[in-house]
Amino acid sequence: MGRKKHTAEEIVAKLRQVDVLVSQGRKVAEAIRSIEVTEVTYYRWRSEYGGLKGDQVKRLKSLETENQRLRRAISDLTLEKLILKEAASGNF
Repeated sequence: MGRKKHTAEEIVAKLRQVDVLVSQGRKVAEAIRSIEVTEVTYYRWRSEYGGLKGDQVKRLKSLETENQRLRRAISDLTLEKLILKEAASGNF
């Protein structure tokens, strides 16, 4: 069985599908099998995306991307500062 990269919107839809099936009286394990993922994957998705709606997922992903970009910029600036500080002290 091959791996598939699910989009955030697909994940939210599958989580909702499991919620509907469970509310209809099916067992959680059966509902998880019906969306064709493992229980580990389901619970990982639920911890990350549980309770989010489609637009909130898009916003979360854009914020994570922006956060990653800013962290990279900070690390680059910190490295430059350390290099300049060492060069200024004459320890090169």
